[in-house]
Order: sequence, then C-alpha cells, then structure tokens
Amino acid sequence: MHMERVIDMHQKGNGRFALSTELDEQVAAAVQRVLRSLVQVQNGRWGAGSGIIWKSEGVILTNSHVVGKGSLRITLSDGSQHRASLLERSPDLDLAVVKVDTGRLPTALIADSLSLRVGQIALAVGHPWGQVGFVSAGIISALGTAETRDGKTVPYIRLDASLAPGNSGGPLVNAAGGVIGINTMIIGGDQGVAIPSHLAAAFVDQVFQNVPSVVV
Repeated sequence: MHMERVIDMHQKGNGRFALSTELDEQVAAAVQRVLRSLVQVQNGRWGAGSGIIWKSEGVILTNSHVVGKGSLRITLSDGSQHRASLLERSPDLDLAVVKVDTGRLPTALIADSLSLRVGQIALAVGHPWGQVGFVSAGIISALGTAETRDGKTVPYIRLDASLAPGNSGGPLVNAAGGVIGINTMIIGGDQGVAIPSHLAAAFVDQVFQNVPSVVV
C-alpha cells in the first residue's frame, strides 16, 4: 500500500481544498466491513460486551468473562436480538464460542497474527460503555507471552488504543480490517491487551472437534 498523500483537487465553494489519503479511505472501508460482523453480547446482568461473527452459520467468538453464567442474548448489527447457546469457554484464554440459530451472517475477515510487528496500526472495535459500534485507533505497543494457571505459555498483544468496559470480546483489527486479536482487558489504565487471532482460531477449531453445544 502506498502511503503518499492524495490530494483531491475539486475546489469547494469556500475556496478550500478537500484532502484525503489512501490510508484514510482504506481504514474507513475496513471499519464498515468489521461493523457488519460485530455483535453485542448480553449475559443477563447489567453489563454487555462485544463479540465477532467467526462463522457464517451463527458462530460468535467473545471473551469468557463476557459470557458469565447467565442466559445469553446476542444483538446483531441490524438490531435484531437472538438467544444464544454456549458451545465452549476457556477461562485461561478468556475466550468463549457461542452460537445463534439464524440465517447466514456476515463474517469477519481473519488476519494472520503470527506476522504482527510492534508499531503496526491497530483498531479496537466494540461497544464501550454501551455505545454501539465505536472505534478507537492506536498501535501495537508490545508482543509478549503470559503463563496460564496450568503452566502453559500463551502469546498476547498489547496496544495503546483506548479501551473501556464493553470493548471486551470485540475485535482488534489491522488497517485492512482483518481481525488480528480479541480485546480482553485494560491494564495500567491506558493499555489494552488482546488475544492473537491465531490463538483464537485454534481455539475455535478445537471447539468444533469436541462435544455438542450446551444451551444456557
């Protein structure tokens, strides 16, 4: 992608020129694509988190802590609400797969998080403080690993994009709109943590090799 500035020379009536960049247009289009596959996850409590449509047959990925223990309701981007069933959850990874029984849904584009580099643009998409479909931008500030309770080492993405309650379970995407992670927590008040998409994809694949869904 060329990063050079492109100047729109169509002069406006007030004598000023409209300026845009190729990156601006690409990011705006990417965000619109992501918003179509973004959902809101409500677990019967006062709060709600985010999720992303992973498979077109109604399979949604979110955080384990967003799912909680209550009944699940999913609000799609068109405003329709659906009861959901829990397929599997991993508190260690803070991931959960849920499913809604509806028609084919628009899925997210999944990017390869194994090729991420510090300094790349990262966009957090979700519902902070219940505000539907908000986007915050930043960069990947670190790539690290953490140890789970059973002693396994798992990778994580650290970012400086602004996150708030309601972003949990929503996608972290690159400038092309590809999901590179699942937002999971805020640390230090101003840093976000996301689970890399390759780890999330492996978890989803494992779920579909295991037992049938459990309705909650």
